[in-house]
Amino acid sequence: MREAHVTRNTTETQIDLILVLDGSGSAKISTGCGFLDHMLELFTAHGGFDVKLVCTGDIKVDYHHTVEDVAIVLGKAFDKALGDRAGIKRYGSMLIPMDESLILAAVDISGRPSLGYALDIPSQKVGDFDTELVKEFMAAFARSLGASVHIRQFAGDNSHHIIEGAFKALARALSAAVSIDEGAKNRIPSTKGVI
Repeated sequence: MREAHVTRNTTETQIDLILVLDGSGSAKISTGCGFLDHMLELFTAHGGFDVKLVCTGDIKVDYHHTVEDVAIVLGKAFDKALGDRAGIKRYGSMLIPMDESLILAAVDISGRPSLGYALDIPSQKVGDFDTELVKEFMAAFARSLGASVHIRQFAGDNSHHIIEGAFKALARALSAAVSIDEGAKNRIPSTKGVI
């Protein structure tokens, strides 16, 4: 099984995460931030991953450190579970309609981290969650995984729907990218021979 167990302990957060790539969409997530939990549960379900995640963070300050560090650990877990990347499809993309919003995510597990981010989220907060943290999450995740991640909005004016569409689209794109190419199970998906 392709799985990973990653922990991160700092003065700001203590995180324990177990990821199974070829799972059933099972999520047991507790970060102290209800909106982040909701997005990660959607991500897990739509990606078909299994995730057990517990984070204790300095949420008395705000959610910044929790969101960024959870993304770092999640990216590292994907990186570890993928190993040398042999046999994966490497690329994935998905266009998700979420009510009035329309969001595209595209992923290249290339070893070269970058983020293309074009979400126009109209409100500064959804509940007590700062919407600027969506970009922080995506950037930290892309860096830790070593992937090129693009998130683009084509329509939408409801902040919750836009963010939810982004997490669902990322999950579906990532699920495609990490899936096994049955015609090339032992091949590294790069002309360089390494990712």
